[in-house]
Amino acid sequence: MWLALGDGGRRFIAIGIAISTLGFLSQGMLTAPRVYFAMADDRVFFKQVATLHPRSRVPAVAIALQGVLAIIIAMSGRYDQILNYVVSVDSIFFGLTAACLFALRKSSASESAGYARRVNPIVILLFIIAEWLVAASAIYKDPRNSLIGVAILVAGIPVYYFWKARGKRE
Repeated sequence: MWLALGDGGRRFIAIGIAISTLGFLSQGMLTAPRVYFAMADDRVFFKQVATLHPRSRVPAVAIALQGVLAIIIAMSGRYDQILNYVVSVDSIFFGLTAACLFALRKSSASESAGYARRVNPIVILLFIIAEWLVAASAIYKDPRNSLIGVAILVAGIPVYYFWKARGKRE
């Protein structure tokens, strides 16, 4: 943008990136604790994480856990490294999530089936392709940090099965 529009264009894009990043991080800080809460509620994570605040009814322990994890991640490297940890994995799963709309379109029993049918399948397919191209680009551009993100994801599989087996015993 600096070459195309000069210093003003560079600043405009920098502000846009900052706002976009803040929005994405806010979304992560709000949704991840609910995942931890649901995992704890399903007995595949520490049961204390399923604790709701008595007055506000929010998963306060899960929100605090997400805050601590965010601090650890923020201290673990540079912004571009951390971004590449998550972009490749997130983009793969965003594409997979959109692919689920095709299954929902076939299901008449699902409440979401009606919504899935209203979305043009070409739009869904274009979104999937775009997300997987973003993932491929991130992996191509920074294979080391992308592989760290994939390794973190894969490391969660045995942890999940450990907690699942533990939950059945209780």
